[in-house]
Order: sequence, then structure tokens, then C-alpha cells
Amino acid sequence: MDLLLTPEGGQKHLLMGNEAIVRGAIEAGVGVVTAYPGTPSSEIPNAFFRLSKECDIYFEFSTNEKVAMEVGGGTANCGIRTLVTMKSPGLNVASDPLFTLAYVGVEGGMVVVSADEPGLHSTQNEQDNRLYSKLGYIPFLEPSTIQEAKDMTRYAFDLSERIQRPVMLRITTRVSHGRSFVEFDVPRERKVRGEFVKDRINNSKVAIPAVSRKLRRENLKIHDMLAAEGSTNPFNLQEGSGQFGIITNGVSYLHVSDALDDLGVKDRIAVLRLGMSWPFPADLVADFIKDREKILIVEEVEPFIEDETNRVANIKGIDTPIAGKGEQLLPRMGEFDPGLVKRAISNYFGFENPAKVPIQTDDFPAFPSRPPALCPGCPERSTMYGVTRAVGHDDIPFPLEIGCYGLGFLPPLSASDICLCMGSAIPNGIGISRVTGKKATCFLGDGSFFHSGMTGLADAVHHKANILVVIMDNSATAMTGHQENPGMDPSIYGLDKKQIDIETVCRALGVEDMYVVPALNQKKIREASEKAMAYVGVSVIIAKEPCPLLAKRVGLAKKRKPFEVDVDKCTNCRLCITEIACPAFYLIDDHPAISAAQCPSCGLCVQICPENAIKVAKTGE
Repeated sequence: MDLLLTPEGGQKHLLMGNEAIVRGAIEAGVGVVTAYPGTPSSEIPNAFFRLSKECDIYFEFSTNEKVAMEVGGGTANCGIRTLVTMKSPGLNVASDPLFTLAYVGVEGGMVVVSADEPGLHSTQNEQDNRLYSKLGYIPFLEPSTIQEAKDMTRYAFDLSERIQRPVMLRITTRVSHGRSFVEFDVPRERKVRGEFVKDRINNSKVAIPAVSRKLRRENLKIHDMLAAEGSTNPFNLQEGSGQFGIITNGVSYLHVSDALDDLGVKDRIAVLRLGMSWPFPADLVADFIKDREKILIVEEVEPFIEDETNRVANIKGIDTPIAGKGEQLLPRMGEFDPGLVKRAISNYFGFENPAKVPIQTDDFPAFPSRPPALCPGCPERSTMYGVTRAVGHDDIPFPLEIGCYGLGFLPPLSASDICLCMGSAIPNGIGISRVTGKKATCFLGDGSFFHSGMTGLADAVHHKANILVVIMDNSATAMTGHQENPGMDPSIYGLDKKQIDIETVCRALGVEDMYVVPALNQKKIREASEKAMAYVGVSVIIAKEPCPLLAKRVGLAKKRKPFEVDVDKCTNCRLCITEIACPAFYLIDDHPAISAAQCPSCGLCVQICPENAIKVAKTGE
């Protein structure tokens, strides 16, 4: 039995924050989990994908976040406790159904995990999804520790079921990927079958204006009730006493604790940690700030708590100085650390902050730069290289999407000129081609195609756009961990599901100029690209080759001997390095060489070497 399914309580186990959320959902009796993967949330659905083979929890990697939210809304309205997970920009995609679910409500508990990422480690923007909660009147919790990640998940289900509305659990990278010992509780009984009860009298689940006006009124009542309960919420914690005060949340609470220890001022500063800051606990905050000399708000990204605290102070006539974001205090971007928080506390409250003697590193060698790169043997490198060189690298615009291939924007591939989000490449290309007269070349992956690429392709065909769409089919949603998508062979993971053929979908949408090519065959890629550019209208190239990491992971990788450079033939032109930048290449004695340990024998370098100086190695495998 998987550790996370342990039926007993009382024991402590070392878990990642995302695993703690999984355990919390299991303890809460979750019956359905839907998700679209994305860092820093991916370990949550990955775990449920694994666990669903051992238990009766229904799990699916939905085609996108909107679908995940809508499937979850359906099951939760059949009385089943449901978890929906995604990374922060995914909530943009899912916000339409989420906002309306906050009106029509749910019968079983529904928890939505939004994994935000201050610092932008692998995300295209630094949005703060607490603002979504405010906009949609959706209660949210945010843990500070790994134990709280589990406990708050369990509590969130109970809260959701009590108010019959979705509840958001907002996590950030350091909680998602931190590790700590977590005490387990006994899981409640799991319910996986339910009934949808029709309401033909009030039509309370049908969000037409006449119904929604009534639901809006009810939603505001729930909001006010929860705001009034803020003083007794078990996750709103007050510590210490003193003339000064700090209000904080999430992982920032840990930085504040460390900073106060370092400064030795715990007896002079009271701390209010808001584990549930929406609905905003106005009375609790007012009582905390009213008799203090100064208040500092410590929170990452947006001044959410700061703005609400100032609003409460203004309404209640409290003149305590309140600060948070500002010069010499705390920034509106990036992750915090104890040193940053300590400086802000000492600057604002006037405490001495003795400078620590830095470690001397003058005699250390310089760290070599290591920009992110596509893996050795990645078929997307071959596809982007072949297409861009065939269509005109410097003249044709290249819209791109979020995915592994996003790394193709770096030299020498330089295969991206604009990248917004999932589903944006084809619509971007439509617009660019329409006003420039150039046939934009749009790159996206198989996962992106099913996520939101199909709608853009339908638009392009309908409006007779003149674009080239390159779909790189590597048989998985690769960047987030090789999760399934509708186009992959489900038998790879032993799943009884229907595979959807991308070519068939494209033809059904009306694409007439279509090419299916092996992603590692430069000749066929370039021939298809040249033909497509000569065609006026929508052209589609599907470049097929499984991700080599996926093939290795599921035991489908073929044993092949690596390639090596024949030094007698090599003229040291270095096209193998300067043109494709495969990480398997390196220089030895100022001459190109190939790492046998990294070379997956894809053969791309063999096809571009003008001297035929790359050959199968005589030894090694």
C-alpha cells in the first residue's frame, strides 16, 4: 500500500508539501481529483495518478484547467468531495466556471488548489491569485508549513461542505516543494458514487440572470458570515506582545519568525499570522492594530493584506501607521528570505541590524554559466531547427507557446518571437500574418494542442488565415513530468482510454495542407516546410517522435550506441555546437567531442555535419 493511503493515524512521515496536500485530501474523503499539471503543483496530480491505480478515487488529467474545474463542479454537485489542482496561470483558464460555481455552489466539498510562484522559477508571470478570491468571493487558505498544508486541506473540505461553496487553497513554491514530518490522522470514509438532484422549482444550479441575482445575495451573506468568524478561525494565529505589530501570511510567517529570533526582539513585536485572509477578518485585524505604535505587513507579491488592513483602519478610525511595500521595506516582486525580511523589520521599527561578516569567496573560481537547454536528443530541437532554417530564420515571425519548446527561443535555435500562454501561438500567428503579409510559423506541442490549440486552429481555418502550424507530437505533456494527454498512447501507462489522433482532428477542422513527418528526419522536415510555405492558407506539420525521457521512463527506449566525432575528418567548423547546441557536445583540446553518457543517438548532428565526421561509436552503449 502506498504510504499516502495509510489507514491509520498518529504516525509522522516525511512528506513534500504537495504530498501533504494529497494526504490531507485523502483524510478528508476526497472521491474525485481533476487537474492540469504545472509547476509547482505537479506532484499533487502525479501522486493521485499513481494512487488511483490502488484505490477507488477517480482521477483525470483534464485537457485544460477549465475542463478540470467543470468536471470537478459536476462531481461536487453530485455530493462527492472533489479536489481540482493547477498552477497560478491555470486559474486564468479556469476562472470562468470557478466564479459561477461560487454562485451556484456545490453539494460535496470542493477544494481548488492554486499553486502560485513568487520569483518566477518556471512560470510566465508572477500573478497573485489571492486577488481572484477577492474578485470571486471565494474563501481561501494558505499554509505556512508542510503540516499545515495537510491540515488546511482537510479543513478546507469541511468548510466547503458547510458553506456549500468552493474553497481555494493557495500554496507557493516553498511550501509545495519543502519537506517536513507530517502527523497523519485517520481518513474519513470516502464517497465515490453520488446522485445529481434536480431542482426544477428554484433552478438554483442554472446561472441565468434571474437566478444569479438571488445567488449573489446568498453569496454575500456567506462572505460576511465567514469574515465575522475570522477571530475564531483556527488558522489565524496571534503570537507575542509588544508595542509593534507584524501581520503576515504563508511562508513569509517563517521568515518573520527567523528574523525576530536573529534580531532578538520577539518580546517587542506581536505577530498576527493570517492562514485565512479572505474573507478578510476585519474585527481580528482591527483589534490587533488599534493600540500599537506601528504595523508592518509582510507578504510576497501584491499588497493584498496591506490594502485590506488600511481599509479596515480607515473605516474604524484607527490611525496606527501601517506599511509594507515600499523603498527600504518590501518589494512587490520575487520571493522573500529571512535576510530581506530582517532588513525591512529593522529599517521600519528602528532596530539595530548587525551586519554579518560575509564568507570570503575571492579565491573561488567563477561559476560557469548554464542556461536552460533542451535535453540531448529532444525531437523538438530537430523540428524547430529544420523548420526555421527552411522557412527563413530572419524574416518569418515565430509565435510560440508554453512548454519544453519554449527553450527554443534561446540561440542558436532562436525559434520564438512572441510567447504568451497555452493556446496563444496560432491566434498570435493569425494576427501577425494578417497585418504583415508574412506566413507566420506557429510552434506548439501535442499537450498544448489539446489544451487550447484546437480552438485557435478552428479560427484560422474559418477566417482563411495564411499561417504554418507546427505541432510537435512527443507523446506526452512532457515539461511538467510526462503526464498523459488525449493524443498519447494510453497503453504506455496501462490505461483503458481512447487515443485521439491529431491529424484526424486537424483534417476534421478543415485543414487541407497537411504533412506528418518524423521529427528527427531533417530532409523530410525541410521538404514539408518548403511546401507549406508555398501554400496560401493554413498549413499544418505534425512532427512525431516520443520524448526520449518518456521512452526511457516507460521502458520503450531502444539500446543504441552513441555517436562520436571522427577527428580525422572533422575540420573543427563546430556547426554541431553553434547550430543546434546539443548538451551532449563539449570541447576537448579545443575540438568538438560527444559525451557517450549523454548521447541518445538521435542522429541530428550526423545530418548537419558537412564533413560526415560524426559516426557510431565503436564502443559504449
